[in-house]
Amino acid sequence: MAALSPELQGKLEELDRELEEGDITQKGYQKRRTQLMSQYGFGDIPELKMGGLRIHSPDDHQDSPQDHRAASLAALNASSESPSSPYPNIESHPASLLAPGGPMAEQRPNIRQRDSLFLSSTPVADASTRSGTMVSGDYAFNPEQQFGYGDQPQQNPYDSRTGTLLDSQAYFSDFAGQSYDPAAPEEYGGPHRYSASDVFSPTAAIAPPMLTTNDLPPPDALQFQMPLEPREVPFAIHDPHDETVPMSNFDNIAAVLRHRGRTSAKLPAYWVLDNKGKEIASITWDKLAMRAEKVAQVIRDKSSLYRGDRVALIYRDSEIIDFAIALLGCFIAGVVAVPINELQDYPKLNLILTSTQAHLALTTDNNLKAFQRDITAQKLNWPKGVEWWKTNEFGSYHPKRKDDIPPLSVPDLAYIEFSRAPTGDLRGVVLSHRTIMHQMACISAIISTAPGNGPADTFNKNLRDKNGRLIGGGASSEILLSYLDARQGIGMILGVLLTVYGGHTTVWLENKAVEVPGLYAHLITKYKPTIMVADYPGLKRAAYNYQADPMATRNFKKGMEPNFQTVKLCLVDTLTVDSEFNELLADRWFRPLRNTRSREVVAPMLCLPEHGGMLISVRDWLGGEERMGCPLKLDLGSDSRPQDEKEKEEEKPTPSNGFSTLLGQGTTTAKQERAKMELSEVLLDREALKTNEVLVVAIGDDVNKRAASEPGTIRIGAFGYPIPDATLAVVDPETGLLASPNSVGEIWVDSPSLSGGFWALPKHTEQIFHARPYKFEPGNPTPTAIEPEFLRTGLLGTIIEGKVYVLGLYEDRIRQKVEWVEDGGAENTEHRYFFVQHIVVSIMKNVPKVFDCSAFDVFVNEEHLPVVVLESQAASTAPTTNGGPPRQLDTALLDSLAERCMDVLLQEHNLRVYCVMITAPNSLPRVLKNGRREIGNMLCRREFDQGTLPCVHVKFAVEHAVLNLPVGIDPVGGIWSPLATVSRGELLAPADKQYSGIDRREVVIDDRTSTPLNNFSSITDLIQWRVARQPEELAFCTIDGRGKEGKGVTWKKFDMKVAAVAVYLKNKVKLRAGDHVVLMYTHSEDFVFAVHACINLGVVVIPLAPMDQNRLSEDVPAFLHLVSEFRVRAVLVNQDVDHLLKMKTVSQHVKQTAQVLKVTIPNTYNTSKPPKQNSGLRDLGITMDPVWIQPGYPVIIWTYWTPDQRRLAVQLGHDTILGMCKVQKETCQMTSSRPVLGCVRSTTGLGFIHTCLMGIYIGTPTYLLSPVEFAQNPASLFLILSRYKIKDTYATPQMLDHAMNLMPGKGFTLHELKNMMISADSRPRVDVFQKVRMHFAATGLDRTAINTVYSHVLNPMIASRSYMCIEPIELWLDPKALRRGLVFVTDQEREPKALLVQDSGMVPVSTQIAIVNPESRELCSEGEYGEIWVDSEACVKGFYGSKDAFDAERFDGRTIEDPSIRYVRTGDLGFLHSVRRPIGPGGALVDMQVLFVLGNIGETFEINGLSHFPMDIEASVERCHRNIVPGGCAIFQAGGLVVVLVEVARKAYLASIVPVIVNAILNEHQIVVDIVAFVNKGDFPRSRLGEKQRGKILAGWVSRKLRTMAQFSIKDNDRETLGAAGTSGGEQASSHGSGLPDDQHRASLGSFRSGSGGPLPGHGGSINNAPRNLEPAPQILEPRQPHQPNQGYDDRTMTMNSMNMAATTMTPNPGPVEMPAEEREINPHDNDRTPTKGHHTQQQQPSRGLGDPSPLHGFELPDFNQFTPQDERGENERLTLGVVNNTSSSRPGTGTGDGGGVGGSMSSQGPPQIRLPGVDGRESLDDWDLRPGSGGSGVGGAGGGGKGDGQEDDDWKADAFMSMNLAGTLGGK
Repeated sequence: MAALSPELQGKLEELDRELEEGDITQKGYQKRRTQLMSQYGFGDIPELKMGGLRIHSPDDHQDSPQDHRAASLAALNASSESPSSPYPNIESHPASLLAPGGPMAEQRPNIRQRDSLFLSSTPVADASTRSGTMVSGDYAFNPEQQFGYGDQPQQNPYDSRTGTLLDSQAYFSDFAGQSYDPAAPEEYGGPHRYSASDVFSPTAAIAPPMLTTNDLPPPDALQFQMPLEPREVPFAIHDPHDETVPMSNFDNIAAVLRHRGRTSAKLPAYWVLDNKGKEIASITWDKLAMRAEKVAQVIRDKSSLYRGDRVALIYRDSEIIDFAIALLGCFIAGVVAVPINELQDYPKLNLILTSTQAHLALTTDNNLKAFQRDITAQKLNWPKGVEWWKTNEFGSYHPKRKDDIPPLSVPDLAYIEFSRAPTGDLRGVVLSHRTIMHQMACISAIISTAPGNGPADTFNKNLRDKNGRLIGGGASSEILLSYLDARQGIGMILGVLLTVYGGHTTVWLENKAVEVPGLYAHLITKYKPTIMVADYPGLKRAAYNYQADPMATRNFKKGMEPNFQTVKLCLVDTLTVDSEFNELLADRWFRPLRNTRSREVVAPMLCLPEHGGMLISVRDWLGGEERMGCPLKLDLGSDSRPQDEKEKEEEKPTPSNGFSTLLGQGTTTAKQERAKMELSEVLLDREALKTNEVLVVAIGDDVNKRAASEPGTIRIGAFGYPIPDATLAVVDPETGLLASPNSVGEIWVDSPSLSGGFWALPKHTEQIFHARPYKFEPGNPTPTAIEPEFLRTGLLGTIIEGKVYVLGLYEDRIRQKVEWVEDGGAENTEHRYFFVQHIVVSIMKNVPKVFDCSAFDVFVNEEHLPVVVLESQAASTAPTTNGGPPRQLDTALLDSLAERCMDVLLQEHNLRVYCVMITAPNSLPRVLKNGRREIGNMLCRREFDQGTLPCVHVKFAVEHAVLNLPVGIDPVGGIWSPLATVSRGELLAPADKQYSGIDRREVVIDDRTSTPLNNFSSITDLIQWRVARQPEELAFCTIDGRGKEGKGVTWKKFDMKVAAVAVYLKNKVKLRAGDHVVLMYTHSEDFVFAVHACINLGVVVIPLAPMDQNRLSEDVPAFLHLVSEFRVRAVLVNQDVDHLLKMKTVSQHVKQTAQVLKVTIPNTYNTSKPPKQNSGLRDLGITMDPVWIQPGYPVIIWTYWTPDQRRLAVQLGHDTILGMCKVQKETCQMTSSRPVLGCVRSTTGLGFIHTCLMGIYIGTPTYLLSPVEFAQNPASLFLILSRYKIKDTYATPQMLDHAMNLMPGKGFTLHELKNMMISADSRPRVDVFQKVRMHFAATGLDRTAINTVYSHVLNPMIASRSYMCIEPIELWLDPKALRRGLVFVTDQEREPKALLVQDSGMVPVSTQIAIVNPESRELCSEGEYGEIWVDSEACVKGFYGSKDAFDAERFDGRTIEDPSIRYVRTGDLGFLHSVRRPIGPGGALVDMQVLFVLGNIGETFEINGLSHFPMDIEASVERCHRNIVPGGCAIFQAGGLVVVLVEVARKAYLASIVPVIVNAILNEHQIVVDIVAFVNKGDFPRSRLGEKQRGKILAGWVSRKLRTMAQFSIKDNDRETLGAAGTSGGEQASSHGSGLPDDQHRASLGSFRSGSGGPLPGHGGSINNAPRNLEPAPQILEPRQPHQPNQGYDDRTMTMNSMNMAATTMTPNPGPVEMPAEEREINPHDNDRTPTKGHHTQQQQPSRGLGDPSPLHGFELPDFNQFTPQDERGENERLTLGVVNNTSSSRPGTGTGDGGGVGGSMSSQGPPQIRLPGVDGRESLDDWDLRPGSGGSGVGGAGGGGKGDGQEDDDWKADAFMSMNLAGTLGGK
């Protein structure tokens, strides 16, 4: 003790004090002391006297061996960092602090951890000698460093299972570090089985207290059932062959085997039969023992393995004798056997070999050959470092002298059994020899006391013959008949271990033999087994065969009547008892086949296949159940049965003490005997079970009488009492608290017969094998732990009358949340529980054509949703004939199967299924159970989550299952409605309003000349000024891709070049002021000259990018539309473009398209080489007319194209041009000392400003690099930036991506680059900054030089990060708040689904930003977002050519607060956010107000009054499955339906991706989509920059031009709303569908704003203002029979979930109606019109085609041309849906007074409907003829032709376009 550290000394003294003061008991003191010592690496000093033999190890010192669980767990868990302190992190393993007190723990055997590492007790086996073996040389443990030794009282052996884990400590600590990865994703049981519940975790040292210390536990927490105390075996176990030999003489099975070889030499040990019942092998005990000795000898002599090393056993199930020999040989040799049974599962084999570090594998010749064949065929490699031995060639062991058998030296561990958890994880369970011997003793006791059927015999069994043998010898040994797999689990425990232990004979047959009618019965008769080992599937086969044809069994063998008389037990391996079948088996198989005790024979046994196969409960005749401490007689309570039955019950005498019935011969009454002997069964109330309550309706004999008559009940059978010596508890698996007596909980068990843990998984061992249940004590708020530590079985069940009832595995339980409202209005929520077995039974009974099925629940959006998977022949595409074509699936049949399945479960169980998936037979993942493959529901769940189930059909029922869909404040009006706005205002009450300051720079000084630049009225005047002041300085210079400078142009020369072009245009082209000219140039000096020449002539400049040869179909129509709309006079080009336009393909395409569109193509003029001029502009008299510089005069038209090729044209006057230059110069602090670079996007925006204007404005050279050259050699751009020390430049995210993909970020320096402006027109990409920073880190690019610029069509720089000198500000926003219009900053830890956004910078010079509510026009408060309004000199003054009032209003935004400021409305949503950051060398804190852009208001859509940004939903979808193409998702609202289109890279089993997508959206965005459709990879239309063209995708889908591979309807509303067949649509439409009234908040409503325009602010009178009409969401019906004749539309009519908002009545809808050809105004007052009437009237309305820009918030309704069906397949049903629309709001401000547009009128008129593509993806595309203007009769009889409009291009006419971009208009007509 001298060397104790002061810290430890202090703790020990404190402990002594606690003991003296009586704070802890002596027992607790010992435990705590042991723990402390072990933590500090000391053993306790005093040594105890040991009973029995003590093996002295070479390094053994005088300290005691100990078995203290806490210390050893500490040892197991510590990662020993230094020898002196092996437990640095003991605190991190709270379990190691749990003291294992209690009666069981106090009486534990003394074990030597160290023994198992050494072969003998001589010092030969020193660590250094092991270098050549299979495990590393440092394997020899030094016990001082590894374990603490504690005081332990002397104990009797075999008292608990801790031994196993302890003994294997050496291996555990060795391997735990390598094999166990705590971060591995596959935690045991996933998030399910052992939930880390907040209440407290079963693995924590102490449970956290209740909410506060004075909170006492709720009364029901005090109602718990204490663990059942163990029973005892009332006698000692003796050798069945010789009663004088107690089995306690033997320490292990190896010793027993030697005994059997000597004493029962010639008795048979095994008979092995094939599947026809023929004997294929047999062996006697002496042979078995000698062959096992031989295996052991070879291992000892030839393998250089050491004691405790692992050896793999690889045998087939029929090689049971070879397997037994190898297993027993390993036991004798002292190595640990690792049976591996699935030979064909190569990854599993490899995993086991590596994790156990087995370097020797025993197998047979046959297996080895087969294995060699498989490995070669699959091109795999042999497992590394493994030697393979064929034990069948070893022969027998022949000792030289009779007694020359080597002594046994057996390690603690016997074998490691690997099995899969239900989740598919592979884990090895370690079993020690002592565990096995204890198990064997228990099973022997149970078997030996089972009453037999033999005739009574008076002969004394103890009499012996002259050799001392018993005369009745062997009478009590058994014959086992088994067909279970003898290589694992209970099959091995009974078939190998018990056989050896008891000297029994095992007859093993292949399980196929059971299926032959009569064969099984014949074998039972022939071999006369006393014990049958079976499982339900096999017995059912045999019993049902006998029921079907008794004579086949009776006449199986002539002259042999079947006779089962010898059978005394039929052990059935199962997890749940099938009482009905037990009855049938006993009464209609055993009894007729002459077993007199048929009811006592059937014995279901509860084993733990995941935990080593150990038996934990089976019926037995051992007695002693009164010791368990639980009621053995159930009081059924007053209401459950009629009075007279109870009276009869009471007359019976009370039960006796339980011993009189040991052999079933007692004189007790039938009632009492029932309690002990019979297989108990109970009838439970099914509804109560759903809430985990056990309500017994009947028990015993009553069950049979009442089961049939009481439908709401479920019949459950018992196993029996727990095995002797087992402590069993029922625990709530979620909280770890003991369950109350009448509730379902998880069965936890502790027994010395159970394993102590998993191989090399310390964390799981701790959680599962060493779990501590808790209980509440009255008056104490803290739960207390219970002794001993238990094994969590994962089985859910209960204890009734002391017997174990199991309902199923934890994984087999499905949860579902239920909500209801009571009379008082209180809302209640609770979970209901269902068991998969019960669900499967219901489906198999009631749903036809189902081959097999399973169910599981998935946790989505904070609730558990049940999923059913069916296997059906109907889902198989296998050809009907060999080599024939694959079968076509009958979708309607699959659909009806799924629907039937949902209905059955709803009726029988009240289970609301979320989704049903159907696959072909045998295609779902299976798990092996007793050699049979069963569907593994957890494996299904894993594949379901990954989207890899081979599923061909999926059907959802989200309306029922999904409860917690959020609803906004105003579900009808959306987030901008007055109601929602006011509620946000109240929430954010004292907050400031969001608007920025403004820095008005009235004077801008030119740094070269100190002249105020604001004196110049046009850029042209500035050029003249530069020519005058710096004529010989460089103005423009082109640089090629190799970095070579072209011949530069000085200012003077520049003037001449511009003059030359101007003269050419004036004289040759005859251009006049006000003419419109298209400038189509490659990026060059020519372009700059042409721009300034035109400006000088007063000609309106329209710069366009050259046409792309690969995208002519887009570029040519766009060009021609522009030409015709802006009446373009000429097209100016340079040499390159001239050449391009003259190419045959291009010129022909232009010509043909022009003819179709009736557009005259203007002439093309090449300005590359105009006639030379030696004079400047002023000299030639070309001067500016003062009219041209007036504010409204257009100088330049910038045309922007959305990814959908929709054009937005804005006009720039001279004032705007100079304003933009000023903002750019002042914000970026640009001076004439640094040149400017022009590269990409030089036709509009910042690109144009940098290329054509900025160099002139600040008087500095402009270098030009062609984007083509950049694309070929991206490094050229960065070399120029570096060489010319450019300070400010402009870039796009796409060009940077391109550069980073092609070039390394080195070879140049960028430290002079202070401001790289990366433009973003919406929300900035969060990855760009980091990628650029990392890529160019080596070049010295400052991280604060990478700056986002918010660049908008209406202003190229609304906000900028330039010169803010800080990194981007990142915020995590709460998505739930965001949907409600609120900005709530959170972090990823608190909100894992939070949305990451980056700021777009601060306001530039002369710019002010306000965040405004788009409808009320009030400034938004801090904490909400709104529309971004801008007031700046750099804003454009208007859309060019637009006459639309709405467009004009966008440039005249005035807030309620300050109407004097005139803002431009961007149409983008965002918010201002204030931050403080340290800036500059001193790090002074600076307040900054930065802008965050969220996205375009036109793209958002609303569901249930909540607003969603499609880009976020699309990102979720694109992330959710690896087969989804990046950027391959588009989501939109069409007719109130939310449609997701997904581009996928696979064609097979698309149905299995659907739930993954639906779940991802539901989980992250809380919405349920209506339709998921798939298109093939490459079918999404994309722009030249690779952006998906949303409008085209939508239009293509609606018009069926986009070829979908498959389409799935998610919300199956026709289940809800369609009445019985024959109900007219009208009746249904105005009434609620079933279940809708209560579910209004569940199914998504198409919100008022998104689905329908509604009253416009300021124009309330034009629409019924009283109640708001809700646009009902239309349904999509799947065609049931593909070829049914048109039967009218009685039951197929689409009805709406019309929520009857106050007094709104829906007009009956007589039939689906086609969409009008073009959207038109509809008179909103005409409420009595049917949709059909409305349709006719619409045709006479004035046309509002695409050209009329009337979009709400900047985007338009699509133009649907009349779709003319060509019924090629006779499919007369037209799937229909309402207006396709992505609108988000009625117009801001005052609107136009014509009544809400189409959307608004829809709500009062019937829903307009268009035909959708077939939901199952079967129909071809030629159903649609999209000829412009083609007429066609609508399905409901509505005719009407679309009106052709010659000015619109065919493509545009046919496609229903929807802009999801900013400004929403095309130029007006």
